[in-house]
Amino acid sequence: MAVLDDLSGFEFEDLIEDVFRNLGYENVRQAEKTADEGRDVMMEEVVDGTRRAIVVECKHTGTVGRPVVQKLHSAIATFDFDGPKRGMVVTTGRFTNPAQEYANRLQQNDDPYPIELLDGEDLREIADEIGLDLYNGRIEILCDETLRPYDVAADVDAPVQEAFRDIENIEAGDLPEPHAAVAFRPVVAVTADTNAVFETSVGIIHQINDRTQFVVHADRGHLQVIDEDVATLVIENLHTTIDIDPEQFGEVFDDVEERRFGQTQTEYKEWAVERLQQHHTTTVTYTGDNNVTYNKTCEPNRSDISVQSIESVYLPEVRQTTDLQEYTYPYEYYAAGPSRVTAEDGIHRCVHCDTTSVDETYTYCPNCGAIACDSHIKTERLEGEPVCTGCAVTERFALKTKYFYDDQNLEAFREEYARMPFHQKVMENKLLAAGSVVTTLLLVVGLLVIGGII
Repeated sequence: MAVLDDLSGFEFEDLIEDVFRNLGYENVRQAEKTADEGRDVMMEEVVDGTRRAIVVECKHTGTVGRPVVQKLHSAIATFDFDGPKRGMVVTTGRFTNPAQEYANRLQQNDDPYPIELLDGEDLREIADEIGLDLYNGRIEILCDETLRPYDVAADVDAPVQEAFRDIENIEAGDLPEPHAAVAFRPVVAVTADTNAVFETSVGIIHQINDRTQFVVHADRGHLQVIDEDVATLVIENLHTTIDIDPEQFGEVFDDVEERRFGQTQTEYKEWAVERLQQHHTTTVTYTGDNNVTYNKTCEPNRSDISVQSIESVYLPEVRQTTDLQEYTYPYEYYAAGPSRVTAEDGIHRCVHCDTTSVDETYTYCPNCGAIACDSHIKTERLEGEPVCTGCAVTERFALKTKYFYDDQNLEAFREEYARMPFHQKVMENKLLAAGSVVTTLLLVVGLLVIGGII
């Protein structure tokens, strides 16, 4: 493992030499360390039968500007090589926009000495290709601890079995084993104090004295504050972390993914300060000495915000999917041992209308595997079992729609219906039968009244 921030500039050049040699470049060597004249590493490649020299400039710094790229361009031109030449600038940090624009212009103008720019993220991806554990302190946090992805006192599919207990017409013991995948997502828990006083000629108009604690998804890319219930799960279980053990977890889960932290601890702190500045900025209305009303925007300074701690940990995101005939039911949650927060519940959701109300009753259809709400569940006429409206075969009897598993059951009931006496046929539509009885009684009463009997 190489921790780049701990390397000197010369050690970094040694590492880059090893990286490119492992990538398959030929004749990889370093320039004299006393006067590299803009050339740290030289190497060669063969493209379409033509041998080309590559001059590499290594910069173990946070930012690389345009002058470095320009200097390398001149160094390539004077480099003694009988054939085409190009350049690379490799840095553990990033390139400024002018540096990127200069390199892009060389490419667009078909310059004889084009230059490729490789920043810290590119360097990490290259290292991954050759199996090198390359950690750049300017890019990511080193962390090997995670919240526990499952409850050791229960089966890994226990959460799914528990979710299915609320589903009518299916027993947990009848469920197939779900496919279980876990993604270890990097998160950081930030604790910060904000103390700021805003004064005018009339005195203090606003004051902030606040301690804030929040958790951030720390994957590479756009940072996102985690929902409060998930943040609580993380914070309450930071003291119960375990080491990430891919071999052990591979015995429990079908798929295991470990994502990397995308930024350094310092960068997360800077992001947290900026966020808290925005969070605490407010407009205050006050009355001045002249009895005039004023509005003042109160924004704390960066120095008013002090990050007390930033703790890194992996948060297991477990996704289990259960296949029931024609349908697949996902159940996804964030885990911390026996505790969890549900992220997606595809079990308590009607497959026909996506209803997800907590007050709804959901029933399993054994005919097709659907889980449906009351509006989409009927009773199969021949067997008296639930059937969903999505798969049922229907036909009207006694002016009422009846539902059947299939055409065979429908045909069987047709024959049964044909043999029924009239009063039984009428009872296939109880509302119709009741209405007929009421109508008959009213007719009888009416005749009795007309006849003067009553």
